[in-house]
Amino acid sequence: MKNNRKTNQFNKKAELKLKNNIPLDYVYTFILNLNMANSIWVLYLAYCGMSLMQIGLLEGVYHAAGILFEIPSGAIADLLGRRKSMLAGRILMTISCIIMLCAHSFSLFALGFLLQALSANFNSGSEEALVYDSMVLLGVEDSYVRVSSRLNLIIEVSQAIATVAGGVLAEYSYVWCYGACIVITLLSLIPALFMTEPPVADLRKNTNEAETILPCNTVLAADAQTEHLKNASTPMVCSTASVHDASASKTSVMDTVKYHFRTSFSILKSDRRILHIIGYYSGIFALYTLLFFYSQQYFYEMGLNKIQISLIMLLSGVFSCLGALASDKLYHPAKDSGRLAFSVRIIAIVIAVCVGCFVLDNLIVSITAFTIAGFLNSVLYPIQSDSLNVLIPSAQRATLISINSMFFSVAMILIFPVAGAFADTLGLTAVFGGLGIMGLALIQLYHFLFKSQFLNPSER
Repeated sequence: MKNNRKTNQFNKKAELKLKNNIPLDYVYTFILNLNMANSIWVLYLAYCGMSLMQIGLLEGVYHAAGILFEIPSGAIADLLGRRKSMLAGRILMTISCIIMLCAHSFSLFALGFLLQALSANFNSGSEEALVYDSMVLLGVEDSYVRVSSRLNLIIEVSQAIATVAGGVLAEYSYVWCYGACIVITLLSLIPALFMTEPPVADLRKNTNEAETILPCNTVLAADAQTEHLKNASTPMVCSTASVHDASASKTSVMDTVKYHFRTSFSILKSDRRILHIIGYYSGIFALYTLLFFYSQQYFYEMGLNKIQISLIMLLSGVFSCLGALASDKLYHPAKDSGRLAFSVRIIAIVIAVCVGCFVLDNLIVSITAFTIAGFLNSVLYPIQSDSLNVLIPSAQRATLISINSMFFSVAMILIFPVAGAFADTLGLTAVFGGLGIMGLALIQLYHFLFKSQFLNPSER
C-alpha cells in the first residue's frame, strides 16, 4: 500500500511538471521572439561599414549554415533531449549577439550569423516537440491546435513589441539594441531551465512512433524565412519515427543525414510536381524576403529614421497577420471553383509588381506596395502547404518540409548577394525595379511551361 501511495504521489508530481511545460513554453516563446534586432540589422551592418553585397553574403552564410546544420542538429537534439537542445540554442544565440555587438569585420559578422543559424537549428522543432510530447503523456494531445494557436498569437505580439522597441533603442544607440538582445536571450534560459523533459519510455507506451506526426516549427526557417520573418512562424510537422528511441539507436548522425538526403532525392524523383511547386514558391518567398530586408536600407536612404522604419515593419507585420487570416477565406472558394492556379498566378504577379513599384522612389507608393506584398506573401503559405500535402503520404511529410526549407535557403543564397552587389553599383531603387521585371517574366514563363496544373493537383 505504501509503495502504491508513493508511486501515485510520484506520478502526480511528474504529471504536474509536464503540465507546467505548457505555460512555461508560453513564457519562453514570448521572450524568445523579443528579437529587437530583427527590424534594424541591415542598417546596423551598413553602419558598421558592410556593403550591401557583404550584407547579402552574410545572409547567405546564415542560410548555408542552416542547410548544413539542420539535420545534424536535429539528430543531436534527439540524442541529448529537447530541453538541452533549447538551452544550447539560447546559449549560442547569446554568443552570436555578443559577436554582432563587438564585431567590426566581415569574418566576425559571418561567425555571428553562423552561430545564429546553429541556434535556430537547435531550437527548431525541439520546443514544440517537447510540448507535444508532454501533451501526449497527459492524454490531451487533441488540444494541441488550441495551444499552437495561442503560441502563434504570442509570437505575433512579442515580435510586434520587439519591432517598435528595436527601432526606438537603435535610434539612440545600436549598443542599447544589441545589449537588450543579449539580456533577453539570457532571460529566455529561465523558463527553459524549469521545463521537464518528457520520459521516453512512457512516451513509447502512448504513441506509435512509426506513424505519429509531431507539429514543429522550423526557421529556416525558418524556415530560414521563418526565423527572420514574423509570418514564417507557422507550425509545421515532423515525424517522430526513430526520434524517441534515438538514444537507444545505433544510427549515427551521419547515417541520419545520408538517409535524409536519399529520401529527399527519391521523393523529388518520384513526382516532379513536388519539385515544381517547391521551386515556384521558394522563388516568390525569396523575392519578398529580399524586399523585406533590403527595404530597411531603402527607407533609410529616403530620409526615415530607425523608429519610423520600425513602424513600417510593424505595419507590414499587421498586414501579414491579416493575410494569414484571409488565406483560408480566399483559398477554398478559389479551389472549389477550379481557379486556384489562376488566383496564385495573379497573387504572384502582384507581389512582383509591388517590388517593382519601389523604382518610383515615392514614399507613399513604396509603403503601400510593401504592406500589400506582405499581405499577399502570407496568403500564399497555406496554399503552398496544401498543394504539397495532397501529393505525399504523411510518413514523408517531415522530409518534404525539410526539402522545402532547403530550396528556399538555396534561393536566398543565390539572389541575396547578387542583388546586394548590383545595389552597391546601381542603387536599391534600380535593383528593386529590375527584380520586379525579372519576377514578372519568370512567373509568366513558369506558368507557360507547366501550364499551371502543378499548382493545384485537384484541378488536374
